[in-house]
Amino acid sequence: MSPGLFQFNEARQKFSICTKEALNSKNVKPLILIFSQLSGGETEKKTTLDQAFRGVLEEKILEQGECEDFLSIISLSINGVTEGICSATTPFLLLGDVLDCLPLDQCDRIFTFVEKNVGTWKSATFYSAGKNYLLRMCNDLLRRLSKSQNTVFCGRIQLFLARLFPLSEKSGLNLQSQFNLENVTVFNTNEQDSTLGLKHTEDREDGMEVEEGETGDEEPTTTCSVPIDYNLYRKFWSLQDFFRNPLQCYEKISWKTFLKHSDEVLDVFRSYKLDDMQASKKKHEELKSPGEEHVYFAKFLTSEKLMDLQLNDSNFRRHILLQYLILFQYLKGQVKFKSSYCVLTDEQSLWIEDTTKAVYQLFKETPPDGENFSSMVEHILHSEENWIAWKNEGCPSFVKERPPESKVPKPARKRPAPEDFFGKGPGKKVLMGNEELTRLWNLCPDNMEACKSESREFMPTLEEFFEEAIEQADPENMVEEEYKVVNNSNYGWRALRLLARRSPHFFQPTNQQFKSLPEYLDNMVIKLAKELPPPSEEIKTAEDEDEEEDNDDALLKESTESPDVQTKLVTGEQIDILANKLGEQWKVLAPHFEMKESDIRGIESDSEDVKMRAKLLLVAWHDREGLQATVENFLSALIDAGLTELAEILTNEADSIS
Repeated sequence: MSPGLFQFNEARQKFSICTKEALNSKNVKPLILIFSQLSGGETEKKTTLDQAFRGVLEEKILEQGECEDFLSIISLSINGVTEGICSATTPFLLLGDVLDCLPLDQCDRIFTFVEKNVGTWKSATFYSAGKNYLLRMCNDLLRRLSKSQNTVFCGRIQLFLARLFPLSEKSGLNLQSQFNLENVTVFNTNEQDSTLGLKHTEDREDGMEVEEGETGDEEPTTTCSVPIDYNLYRKFWSLQDFFRNPLQCYEKISWKTFLKHSDEVLDVFRSYKLDDMQASKKKHEELKSPGEEHVYFAKFLTSEKLMDLQLNDSNFRRHILLQYLILFQYLKGQVKFKSSYCVLTDEQSLWIEDTTKAVYQLFKETPPDGENFSSMVEHILHSEENWIAWKNEGCPSFVKERPPESKVPKPARKRPAPEDFFGKGPGKKVLMGNEELTRLWNLCPDNMEACKSESREFMPTLEEFFEEAIEQADPENMVEEEYKVVNNSNYGWRALRLLARRSPHFFQPTNQQFKSLPEYLDNMVIKLAKELPPPSEEIKTAEDEDEEEDNDDALLKESTESPDVQTKLVTGEQIDILANKLGEQWKVLAPHFEMKESDIRGIESDSEDVKMRAKLLLVAWHDREGLQATVENFLSALIDAGLTELAEILTNEADSIS
């Protein structure tokens, strides 16, 4: 034995022992440690560890271990690839060995592991090395499975491949639009061996002898009202040959046969509709045992004895009608690999168009949920047209590649400008090519400083702009409404812009509703008149006159004597005190705070404590009013609500704070 081979076997034994230890501890660290300690090249050590993995797996298979043992070895190899101590193809080789040696029921469990790790297989570390192994593994499984007995397993494999490979992967596409001509539907083609005619004769004879009430306590069975004979049976199943190979429809003789058989079958569907499907479905669910699973048949059952039951089955009818729509889509569509003679005549196109409408109508009339099923089929077939167009274009990739960065040529170096242009000449003037432009440009040496000059301040102050409007708002001047400047639309537009720039009232929320701009400006003029100096020259508005006339309440007299206190905002401490005193009376005060019914219901739903509801009301009013949440406005609302005791408390609190 050569020294190299001896070293290989020794390293393999060490790796095998460490692999078993790693499986027991479910940790890849022992393998990493022994990998770093062994001498030799990295490629040689990876190959040795790969063989050790396969050897351990072989032992487990011979010992007839559980699927969990096999999956643990495969998971350990995946971690080994991630850590860089074994080849990227090792997990796929192990999967292939396991699936080749296990029966189909255990292969199902192994494939579940493959499905769950599809994200791992698509990563950059594994995809390029393992995609061909996975494809070969799936194809081997499909050869072992029966399409009629293992339909669900076959479908899972196809879905896994669809998730693994990108949509533009041409190896999974039927580029040339070939048909599965091996899918032949076998049925009785010998009329002499048919029992349909004899069966109906016996039924008619028996029906004449049985009288009403002779069935006893048994429920009447649902019988098909469709007159089935061998002629209908043969025409019905012969349509499957056209669905299998649509190219026959472009031949004149075959088209006539298809047309004749289709008209007769669709007439049967139109004449004998399924009405009482819900009752039969309920009866079927009652007869169905609790542990029974839904049965799915991958191929049609063509026995003559089942013909009447099939025509009464809504799912069966939908299968047949959907085959018509798929066939029509191919005949009308633009398929890249169609031959030149595959062209429909005007008569054929007209018949297909009319029949398509009839099929959709039959979908709607077939219970249950015919309308929804019809719209769903129409949507799916419309989406299929987009896929057909994509395939005709050569299946371009959906990933848009970033265009290569074009090198922008550097601009050629220009001749330097003369010194006079930069103001570096003898006169230190910037020459603009025109005397007037040169004069204007050189008025100030620094343009930014010129822009900041006070002479460029064109916006008037609030006092200057609203002086005339304030004078006209004074009732003593007796200016008629139509002659006021606030009614001028040009003045109103400029007033809004000035208020937005210089007045805090513009952005202050309010519950007042104004029907027109002049009405809003009148309100703003009154507020500005109260704020603008000097106080001695403030005008008396209509609101002030009303307040002076209302001298019946003593509390209002006290409030007018201390204007400084009344104009202060309500504090959080005052809100807490009033909320505790208010209690159940908060609902009396809410309408005077202009609270809506929806706001009141919201407060009631937020808390069951009456004191908390009162506090929520006061806080909501305070937040809404903002700068208008003054003691004066609060007192006015309390007095209007008849809560004079609380008004006195608020006045005392305001006096103590001041």
